[in-house]
Amino acid sequence: MASETTLGSGRRNWLPAWLAGDTVQGIRRQRMVLGVLFLLPTLIGLIVFVLAPIVVAVALGFMKWNVFRPPEFYGLKNFTRLFQHELVGNSFSNTFVMMAMTVGMLEVFAISLALSVHRFARSRLAYIFRTVWFLPVLLSGVSVAVTLSYLFHTDFGVVNYYLGVLGIDKVPWLVSSDIVRFSVSLATVWRNLGFTFIIYLGGVSALPQEILEAATVDGARGLKRLWLITLPLLSPTILFATVIDVIRLLQFFDEPYVMTRGGPGDSSRTTVMMVYDTAFANLEFGYASSISVILFLIILAVTGFQFLLSKRWVFYQ
Repeated sequence: MASETTLGSGRRNWLPAWLAGDTVQGIRRQRMVLGVLFLLPTLIGLIVFVLAPIVVAVALGFMKWNVFRPPEFYGLKNFTRLFQHELVGNSFSNTFVMMAMTVGMLEVFAISLALSVHRFARSRLAYIFRTVWFLPVLLSGVSVAVTLSYLFHTDFGVVNYYLGVLGIDKVPWLVSSDIVRFSVSLATVWRNLGFTFIIYLGGVSALPQEILEAATVDGARGLKRLWLITLPLLSPTILFATVIDVIRLLQFFDEPYVMTRGGPGDSSRTTVMMVYDTAFANLEFGYASSISVILFLIILAVTGFQFLLSKRWVFYQ
């Protein structure tokens, strides 16, 4: 039989009997084991740093624990308290509002940039634009937030200085509860735009040029071609980018924590900030875990809803 055909002479004496041999079956086993060995570091990291913390967080959600005393079973009290706690509901509301604003601006700006840069694909300018827009992604989130908090300062900020030059009154970017969420979202867009832009640039570069050229010949130009041809062809990339951005931005932390500390009042306090303060300021690790579990389930639900809706607007070639 083919599986028993000898492909070469010699025996690997250092291998176990079931794995040694030069037959087709033996080589398949060797390749399988080699693949598992290559995947093992990633699998161990996934189990230790992702799956294990999720299990521990779920377990702690049913516990009362302040570090100084052993955990005690608390049942569903943490979760019932969570739904009755107005500050937690406010943090979820802030998170969704800032996520929606940020994702909306990110997708529009990133698609526009990708389409613009793609026109210079054969020019050296394309490399310059890609580098310039991707650089903020490489910076520390804390350093970016500190810098932007100075730029948006009401009295001494550069932004308000140039607005004053144009005759516009000072804008209380970070001290007004009506504007602060937009300011934080704007700072987050600036830092994350390069990542989303690169995704869309790859998607635009892979669009079938023959279809776009045929549409142009048929009279579809400008915004008409963009809306009817380019965006539908780009819809799988849009789905991927929005899913990634929504998952990341439902975990808002760096920018609001550094720029506003959740203020003024609690108008920019996000869910992850609530988890952090509850756990490390109030030492209520069980309650903090219950909030993080609810956030995890919301992220799963939102992601599933995005994929469910994608059946209506995503077109695969």
